[in-house]
Amino acid sequence: MAAFEYTALNARGRQSRGVMEADSLRQTRQMLRDQGLVPLTVTPASGQTGSPRSLASLFSRNLGGLDRVLFTRQLATLIAAGLPIEEALNAVAQQSEKQHVRALVMGVRSRVLEGYSLARALGEYPNSFGDMYRSTVAAGEQSGHLDLVLENLADYQERQFESTRDVEMALMYPVVLTVLAFGIVGALMIYVVPDMVGVIENVGQTLPVSTQILIGLSELMRDFWWLISLAVVGLVLAGRRLLANEAIRQAWDRQKLSLPLVSRISRSSSAARYANTLSILTSSGVPLVEAMDIAANVVTNRWLRSRLAEATQRVSEGSSLRMALESVGQFPPMLLHMVGSGEASGELDTMLDRVAVYQQAEVNRVVTTLVRLFEPLMLLFMGGMVMFIIMAILLPILNMNQLV
Repeated sequence: MAAFEYTALNARGRQSRGVMEADSLRQTRQMLRDQGLVPLTVTPASGQTGSPRSLASLFSRNLGGLDRVLFTRQLATLIAAGLPIEEALNAVAQQSEKQHVRALVMGVRSRVLEGYSLARALGEYPNSFGDMYRSTVAAGEQSGHLDLVLENLADYQERQFESTRDVEMALMYPVVLTVLAFGIVGALMIYVVPDMVGVIENVGQTLPVSTQILIGLSELMRDFWWLISLAVVGLVLAGRRLLANEAIRQAWDRQKLSLPLVSRISRSSSAARYANTLSILTSSGVPLVEAMDIAANVVTNRWLRSRLAEATQRVSEGSSLRMALESVGQFPPMLLHMVGSGEASGELDTMLDRVAVYQQAEVNRVVTTLVRLFEPLMLLFMGGMVMFIIMAILLPILNMNQLV
């Protein structure tokens, strides 16, 4: 039995959408007619194309961060209450108000009803449930403590979501301020300055250097704004194309680890991601080498990821986790000390969780500080630009008054 999304007309001629389980498209249409509905479109639920790279999957909507947190938390609660997995999935789908979320959950349920394990069913939606998520669920199923594993996974995802949200909220005001600053200055240069300068040029006196620069910039923006826009877009696309090359991307990521401030944020965020993922996997019963391999893929820095792959190889050959991570050379000393302590005491997952929380708090503190510094700097920049424009216009006027 599979899940199908449908659009149908009811007796009043209004469209209704929903998800229905059936054996085929034909049976779905017949079931809709039996309910007094006229089927308009009936398609397999999002993602049930069998291949994660199929054309349909490119246009399917995936679970967002908050949706995934809610799904995990609700599923953990229902399974802890004693409901079978398929009934818990059905209840989660019914509670969702979003059509694409309901379709995705029903798609997972249909796979479970076909005999798939939950982890394998989630594997049909790799863009919504990553390797770490699926490996953790698989470990919970094998250990018989799926509800506890899902609770830990939900806690982990909530921390990740809150951290991301806090950074986004902190960046919102500076981004809006930057856009407004460039918009105001651009409007002055294109619409206001040419009229003001035109009056000054008619007098025929020698213009100050600042006024000449202002005139040149104004004419450049007015006549070639389209070329400037194309150049900016071209630079962005060229940069993205260069970074798509693995060698160039690794070189750039390695360089970021030596830049002031950027290196501190990159190291701390990578350490937090890696330690958090490793903690949730090891506490769920995933073998350490496999957990390290999965956790390395969570790190966004490609060069650091390659170094972590070497560390994983060292552990598989018998090295301790601390020695392997120390060979990477980019993790904070606190993480290494906590890992060593965890290995000695047998509480590695607990120590990893603590150091992950600390490193994430460090990232949030540094980013918040930089954002707060950026706000007055942006105001100073905007004020300086406006002051330059005003002085470039006023200087010729003051010179004319002195001549009179």
